[in-house]
Amino acid sequence: MAAEAAKNTVEQIVSASNVAFKDGVDKTLSALNEANAASKKNMEAVVASVTAATKGAEALGAEAMAYSKSAFDTQVTAARSLAGAKSIQEVLELQTAYAKSAVEAYVAEMGKMTELVSTSMKESLAPLNERMTATVEKLQAVR
Repeated sequence: MAAEAAKNTVEQIVSASNVAFKDGVDKTLSALNEANAASKKNMEAVVASVTAATKGAEALGAEAMAYSKSAFDTQVTAARSLAGAKSIQEVLELQTAYAKSAVEAYVAEMGKMTELVSTSMKESLAPLNERMTATVEKLQAVR
């Protein structure tokens, strides 16, 4: 009987060890799968962020080129007007009007560019902020 009891005890220990080992492996695999999923989502967020930043940079570059062309055309027109002026008074009036419109156009353009940069930053940081929020929520849930 003692041998039978010892055999039963050993079988129970082996069975419990097998269950514990299997549970440990299952938990480890689950954690690895979760970590892989999180890594994939993080990479997707980085790609989305870089894509948004690239689009913002392209829009900013296009806006800068359009403004440069417009400013150059305005300067050429102003120079032609000045060349056709008949008096010093007319030159001063044309120059004053040009200077005023150039400053107004510059201020308006800087407003557009500031808005483009702001929008681009928000759009490029949004995916990263979402991942950071998800990570913080996950960590808080574990506590």
